[in-house]
Amino acid sequence: MAELVDATDSKSVVLGRAGSSPARGTIYICYNYKFVKKMDLGIKGKKALVLGASSGLGRDISKKLAYEGCDLVIASRDIIKLELLAIEIRNEAGVRVEPYQVDLQKTEDLTLLCSSLEERMAIDILVNNTGGPPPSTSLNVSDDIWSKYIQSIILSTMKVTESAVKRMKDLSWGRVVTITSSGVVQPIENLSISNTLRPAIVGFMKSLSNEIAQYNITVNTIIPGRILTDRTGIINTAKAKKYNTTYEEMLNKSAQEIPMKRFGSPDEFASVLAFLVSERASYVTGHMMRVDGGLIKSI
Repeated sequence: MAELVDATDSKSVVLGRAGSSPARGTIYICYNYKFVKKMDLGIKGKKALVLGASSGLGRDISKKLAYEGCDLVIASRDIIKLELLAIEIRNEAGVRVEPYQVDLQKTEDLTLLCSSLEERMAIDILVNNTGGPPPSTSLNVSDDIWSKYIQSIILSTMKVTESAVKRMKDLSWGRVVTITSSGVVQPIENLSISNTLRPAIVGFMKSLSNEIAQYNITVNTIIPGRILTDRTGIINTAKAKKYNTTYEEMLNKSAQEIPMKRFGSPDEFASVLAFLVSERASYVTGHMMRVDGGLIKSI
């Protein structure tokens, strides 16, 4: 907490203007904190809900948080994959895991999940991770497709976040991280639906971060660049077909466009996300973190 400290106390940390030297004996209002010698993430015993957990980035994020000591609710449409993952995580990490089947494109599923969040789940950490829309150009997308992904990407994310944050405010602690796409900064070819809808969520999360920061709740978004997942395969298969080349050639071409000349691994991405939900990132909020190997060209 903020408290009055005496600058004559060498154990106090004085936060003044950059380059200023407080006079000895001056009283300042500052944050008197405990220096952490080891990078313990400080989330052991916290409970996390990971959406889209049955495969791809969601699967690795679930495992990473479990290894840090978090109990989990892992959610997706595929209950069989969830149950198998739950068994694997329980055996390897020794934490509690609840598989939860939900289809965020269905209003009734969304309503039930929100009720569970408010009444029984007791979530400390929320990882929003919605499935990506299919490859598309900007024109000739049907109204049904637009409606489907407005529901699953925008409305469902907002509603789930709202329900999860209610308990976080009561506890004066919480973490919300939303996985978006590099298309929110630099539009991706042939992914017009994603490029259009995901920036709306970034705006929502930035607004929310300012509104609830006083409750010790951080809200951040995280941008995956080209991470080697099943969706990477889908995107590059579509591009290979469009340019009349092989999948392998398209994958190599994509890698060469990245300054690091390789795709990222799901574990590398999950490690950054684990930091963002940790106690160590308690002063990071409203941020849009890139995990892209330098792919995005803007500053």
